[in-house]
Amino acid sequence: MAGTAGTPGTPRVLRAMNDRAALDLLLSQGPLSRTRIGKLTGLSKPTASQLLARLEAAGLVLATGTSEGRPGPNAQLYAVNPHAAHAAGLDVNPGRIRAAVADITGRTVGEYELRTPGRHSAVPVVRLVTDALDGAVKAAGLARADLHRVVIGTPGAFDPNTGRLRYASHLPGWHSPTLLDELAAALPMPVEYENDVNLAAIAEQRLGVAHGHENFVLLWNEGGLGAALVIGGRLHRGWTGGAGEVGFLPVPGAPLVRQVTRANSGGYQELAGSQVVPRLARELGITPVPQGPYAEVAAALVAQAARVNEGPHRQLLEIYATGLATGLASLVSVLDPELVVLSGALFTAGGEALRKLVQAELDELAAVRPRLVVGEVAEHPVLRGALESALAATRDEVFDTSR
Repeated sequence: MAGTAGTPGTPRVLRAMNDRAALDLLLSQGPLSRTRIGKLTGLSKPTASQLLARLEAAGLVLATGTSEGRPGPNAQLYAVNPHAAHAAGLDVNPGRIRAAVADITGRTVGEYELRTPGRHSAVPVVRLVTDALDGAVKAAGLARADLHRVVIGTPGAFDPNTGRLRYASHLPGWHSPTLLDELAAALPMPVEYENDVNLAAIAEQRLGVAHGHENFVLLWNEGGLGAALVIGGRLHRGWTGGAGEVGFLPVPGAPLVRQVTRANSGGYQELAGSQVVPRLARELGITPVPQGPYAEVAAALVAQAARVNEGPHRQLLEIYATGLATGLASLVSVLDPELVVLSGALFTAGGEALRKLVQAELDELAAVRPRLVVGEVAEHPVLRGALESALAATRDEVFDTSR
């Protein structure tokens, strides 16, 4: 019996599979000729020609020029049409919302940063989100309706069972039980929500040091401590979305914090959060200690300590590395990952000097010994992860030619 349209093995599905393979090649390798696409996909020249004609007619690929510098006639080159679709990502924290728009090739075409008012502001969250998004859309020369999808990254996580934000009491205005419905009503495209540290992990998995790794932990250290857990190539979020909220983790060497969600802190945060660094600097006689937000002050002090790397500066790095490794030992003992990615401003500031110290301490504190690496996606990793997540879903939708 002949299969119906859409059944695996039918001509329509096989064409769609070939189309997607070609589009993925064009995304990863840039402009390619018909002959090169045929060789890489195993398709005959006539089939590759039909495929390209089909994708060009659908507006998914463009003829971009010809090959040069090779023997024989120049060949027509094809590339993914960057205007085939656009997606957006937002990175939210208590002080600002950073938004960006990317075309379907992954190129960022518009960015905008909105400073957000304080805890007692009357400006509704929906207005802040739409203003930030519209700023990026305008910078891209687009309209809001041109976006296929938006991914919003926040501290904490929206509980899939209740729809309410948890583990982020420091994010004012985001805890209304109707917030997700209000945002859905205001935005005409699909909107997804993800924990900010999980998005940093997605960025490293797609573009950075975790590429090709199926089991890894990303430890984030910027305004607060957090972790992302990737198991079998997929994010592990937990029952309420709280997997990886390691700032609340009880650890040796720190006071036992009770009612941690009310305190918005825990033992590991008190032992190795960024607020610890200025105190360590003062205790060790490192002066002057800069003024400003504690995360920025901590990053500046760690960068200075890594640069000097002797005397009190070396002591600061060693003490801080021990605190970091103490919490990491619990994580790796349970998960046994192949890789630990150190991400966020403090690890970027500490670089190899801090990484080596944390690795040495972890090797002594834990029975399993994963390799530690500093993240490569140093510029706005949460935002980049939001874009990558939005683009992956957008490509699955737009590149599906079986419909």
